Amino acid sequence: MNFIKRFSVSIFLLVAGIGVSYAQFGASQTKAQQQEAVLKTNDDILKRLYQAEPRSKALIEKSPGYAVFSNFGMKIFIAGGGSGKGAVYQASPKKVTYMDMVEIQAGLGLGISSFQIVYIFQTPEAMNDFVNSGWTFGGQASAAAKYQDQGGSYQGAQLVAPGILAYQLIDSGLAIDIAAKGTKYYKDGDLN
Repeated sequence: MNFIKRFSVSIFLLVAGIGVSYAQFGASQTKAQQQEAVLKTNDDILKRLYQAEPRSKALIEKSPGYAVFSNFGMKIFIAGGGSGKGAVYQASPKKVTYMDMVEIQAGLGLGISSFQIVYIFQTPEAMNDFVNSGWTFGGQASAAAKYQDQGGSYQGAQLVAPGILAYQLIDSGLAIDIAAKGTKYYKDGDLN
């Protein structure tokens, strides 16, 4: 049992090291270069989403704002975690807020994963809460998503919190269910 504890701590430190390496890599770029990299990555993610689920574009265009994040994580046996970057795009007045995310996982598993997630805010209040209070997502969410009075169901969108819909992209396309494991979102102190 002592071996498992030591191994788990080693894996956690390895995952934490990945996050530190990720941060150090960004440190060699200027603030403007880092911002540009986040925006370009997010544009690519949105293109993938629109290909996988074309109706998502109309949902985003009608919303008061949306967020796009890219995550990289690792899990070995009982410990795991990941980190990522993204931004929240406010529709009116137009504003971009750069954000970070960190994820901690527990439970058995093995592997390296990356995924992208797009949050669509149905209300300005939900968006402001997400940006200003930080936001923690845990557990698994699955619900039929409808956009306010439109009544149209959007395949692939999941209601993950009051006023927040989400699409998750994985290597094979659009995820059927969104499974986040203790993910914390917060403002990036260096890029804003």
